[in-house]
Amino acid sequence: MPVQKLTEYLDQNDVRYVTIKHSTAYTAQEVAAAAHIPGKELAKPVMVKLDGEMAMATLPASYQVDLEALAREVGAGGAELAEEDDFEGLFPESELGAMPPFGNLYDIPVYVDRTLEEDEEIAFSAGSHTELVRMSYDDYKRLVKPRVLNFGRKED
Repeated sequence: MPVQKLTEYLDQNDVRYVTIKHSTAYTAQEVAAAAHIPGKELAKPVMVKLDGEMAMATLPASYQVDLEALAREVGAGGAELAEEDDFEGLFPESELGAMPPFGNLYDIPVYVDRTLEEDEEIAFSAGSHTELVRMSYDDYKRLVKPRVLNFGRKED
């Protein structure tokens, strides 16, 4: 069960959270709709390559990664979206494309778009296409210690 490793980690760190079951959904916007959560509060991790190195860019479901802005913010020469093949084995407890935004647990740098800081709580896929975790953004930031930057742009 994919959500188990994440909830054990949250329990060990005294984090209050809820898990939310929803109908199967694959895109972040579909997940937000299925779980009745505003897209702005659903944190989606997007796997990117910065100068060829894997990284996790986390932003609201209703936003897209501006790769040029991300590269500029982190001081990388280039940024590109990673292909699923590039990260397929990196999150063994998660279904492909449903990993939680906890790259720190896998030694992957995590960058968070500043717009997520506007939310008291965030929700995110918990390793499956049918379950979310909702928790305070402050607890998320305390555990993950992401670099908070400006790299998201609202989807049209």
